[in-house]
Amino acid sequence: MSSTKQNQRRILKFIGQDLSDRVSRAGLWSLYFIGIGIIAGIGAIIFHYLCQIGVHVFLDMIAGYRPPAPAGEHHLFPPTNREFNRWLLLLLPAFGGIISGWLVYTFAPEAEGHGTDAAINAYHNTGGLIRARVPVIKTIASAITLTTGGSGGREGPIAQIGAGFGSFLATKLKLSRRERRIMMAAGVAAGVGSIFRAPLAGALFAAEVLYRDPEFESEVIIPAGISSVVAYCLFCLVFGWGSLFESPDFKFQNPLELGPYVVLALILAASGAFYVKSFYGVTGFFHSLKIPNHIKPAIGGLCTGIIGFFLPQTLAFGYGFAQKAIHNELTIPFLLALAIGKVLTTSFSIGSGGSGGVFGPSIVIGGAMGGAVGRFFHMIMPGVVTEPGAFVVVGMAGFFTAVSNTPISTIIFVSEMTNSYHLLLPSLLVCSVAYLVSQRWTIFNRQVKSRLDSPAHAGKFFVDILQTIKVKDLMEYVREVTLIPQDMTFSDFKNYFSESSQHYFPVMDQQKKMSSIFSVNDVRGVLFSPEIERLVVMKDIGTSEIIVTTPSEDLNVVLKKFTTKNIDSLPVVQDDDHTALIGMLNRREVIAFYNQQIQNMKAGDVAATEEAE
Repeated sequence: MSSTKQNQRRILKFIGQDLSDRVSRAGLWSLYFIGIGIIAGIGAIIFHYLCQIGVHVFLDMIAGYRPPAPAGEHHLFPPTNREFNRWLLLLLPAFGGIISGWLVYTFAPEAEGHGTDAAINAYHNTGGLIRARVPVIKTIASAITLTTGGSGGREGPIAQIGAGFGSFLATKLKLSRRERRIMMAAGVAAGVGSIFRAPLAGALFAAEVLYRDPEFESEVIIPAGISSVVAYCLFCLVFGWGSLFESPDFKFQNPLELGPYVVLALILAASGAFYVKSFYGVTGFFHSLKIPNHIKPAIGGLCTGIIGFFLPQTLAFGYGFAQKAIHNELTIPFLLALAIGKVLTTSFSIGSGGSGGVFGPSIVIGGAMGGAVGRFFHMIMPGVVTEPGAFVVVGMAGFFTAVSNTPISTIIFVSEMTNSYHLLLPSLLVCSVAYLVSQRWTIFNRQVKSRLDSPAHAGKFFVDILQTIKVKDLMEYVREVTLIPQDMTFSDFKNYFSESSQHYFPVMDQQKKMSSIFSVNDVRGVLFSPEIERLVVMKDIGTSEIIVTTPSEDLNVVLKKFTTKNIDSLPVVQDDDHTALIGMLNRREVIAFYNQQIQNMKAGDVAATEEAE
């Protein structure tokens, strides 16, 4: 009885230690993610201050241009009395382009373009490794690009700030590549969730934006959620609580309104295709130019300034115009000019090598297109479409879904940014339709199709797939072989060997059960010693330490057995009797079967995609 109690105490002690270790580890990791959230939140605060200062100095004090701000984001500095000067506004983006281009291409060339793509690439291909200087250069260069009139968003630079710190911390702590990827993604979520005041969406976005298929990186969501909440709270403590945009209490109450929403989805998909083609067309053109890289953003800035000369609303961030569209204060021609012009200015500003994000412009473009469609249907069917502003909110979500393949996080993003949750149903419809129509293109070129295609998961999926395949699935490849009697002399075996193509020979005892096995290599010593051929029996050559497999074993175990002693063929025996031989299974055929399974899976994905299209 005392022995039983002692065993119980040992078990309870072991369970207690294991629970304590898990709690301790969870607490330590929580501290890491809280730290990432704090740094990302501070980075968002600093970047927001830089943007406010830059807009005040460059656009207001120099050019006299004062773009409106969204309702949840007020100007930190009072407006000047400077008169609006279109000519200075034309030149400012070129000035910003040459400064930011020099910074980026001198100190961190990987900071060019929109930073979210760089973070996606780091997740899939470099184990989450980002150079420590990249977030700093990205922050300064983006602030200069965006506040001198360049069109772009804030999520790219702030994503790299959070991602860079997560990567830096993981590297300093000498964590694994997997752990560094998770911490980097948590940094992305914290940065994006804080500066757009959408913590839930930030966490989901960091997990969803990695793939073109509607798939989440599950191991990222909880860490990203912790970091995003911390960064959001820190940012709002400084700049105030509430959503980025102010939205009336829109409600979906008429099913007939779904018709115009479907039309909106198709228009957004077409607009998204134009955006992606324009962006990467400009990017490809500037990459092909044989001039110094740091000059290219200046040329792109000049092109941006020319468009801004005629359409100043397309410069800088443009969130204030999206706010006006929500309140139905803009005309259809103004909205269409804003959407098309914003596509072009963003393409020239960022595609030429400037620094900034692509989510922010997408919100403005989608809102403008949604506003134009909403006002049009309100004119022709006012009884069905009663609130054109609702189409602005849904348009924001649908357009970014069309260009990013992130339907779920985008719906939450726009709901949090506008504090409008009664439009989830039309948003879901529009985002679903836009996603299905737009799967062939994406603004994030570094996205991979699914986890199966990510280098970050290559080894894991190799093992996972092998574990789903059993030896019984390969029984057609298991070759029947003749068992060699253990008392057969070597001289008699030579006659059999000369007519056989086998490389491995199982040996049977008197009960016809497998007792040992030998290979071609094992007979060489006797083969060239004819004087002992009649004295040696096959029992003397075979080894009784047989490595076998059974029909119920998976291929992961089988391949490990192949590599244990570098053998090319395994005896397949019955599950309940390892002396009852079924046949021999070759390593080459196992590998060929695995490759065929992978091809079948990929062919199935292609067929499903073609069928969807």
